[in-house]
Amino acid sequence: MPLSPPSTNQPQRILLLTGASRGIGHATVKRFSAAGWRVITCSRHAFPENCPWAGGPEDHIQVDLSNPQDTLRAIDEIKRRLPQGELHALVNNAGISPKAEGGARLSTINTAFETWQHVFQVNFFAPIMLARGLVDELERAKGSVVNVTSIAGSRVHPFAGSAYSTSKAALAALTREMAADFGPRGIRVNAIAPGEIDTAILSPGTEKIVEHIPLHRLGTTDEVAKIVYVLCTETSSYVTGAEIHINGGQHV
Repeated sequence: MPLSPPSTNQPQRILLLTGASRGIGHATVKRFSAAGWRVITCSRHAFPENCPWAGGPEDHIQVDLSNPQDTLRAIDEIKRRLPQGELHALVNNAGISPKAEGGARLSTINTAFETWQHVFQVNFFAPIMLARGLVDELERAKGSVVNVTSIAGSRVHPFAGSAYSTSKAALAALTREMAADFGPRGIRVNAIAPGEIDTAILSPGTEKIVEHIPLHRLGTTDEVAKIVYVLCTETSSYVTGAEIHINGGQHV
């Protein structure tokens, strides 16, 4: 859909995005930046030099989302960076999917308990910590939250590990709960569930899955970013509590 920058008499809209350095996150920053949004990015890495959007280094917060105390520190820092105390969108995109030796899938039997805790802290607890910590700022802007789940959250996936898959299923349920709780404060909460998206971290054997996708191709990161953008704008003003499947029909 065409992008339109905000009118000059309106304050610049602000997006907070976790996991911006590659893939879907990277495409999402470019999409929102092209529409005139200011984007605050969060990741455990320093700001990457190859990112093309303006103001990137100044609007980047390095945070370890697997550490609850560091996440709380980042929330305080984010609040200080919001000039009107308003946040128009929060996109919880950061996620981890550990593998066994040689890239093998981690099952319910061979996933260490510490790995379960680590995955759930990043994929499930960090999103609700950020949303709750910034609820007043989201309410002032009548903002939107988008949680990034996965097709693996609703079916056993040949590559995604059990901890990852169950954390994404929990995040989908959390999205519904948040929509009910945040809605009376004027905040919409939705999720996107990507399928096989063409990124640099595709697992070997993905081509066999593509054969069974009705559209017979991988999705692109920009196709995902376009849906994220719609869910954060007035186009979707009466959509909340939804999980949008972006998978070329793979789930049918």
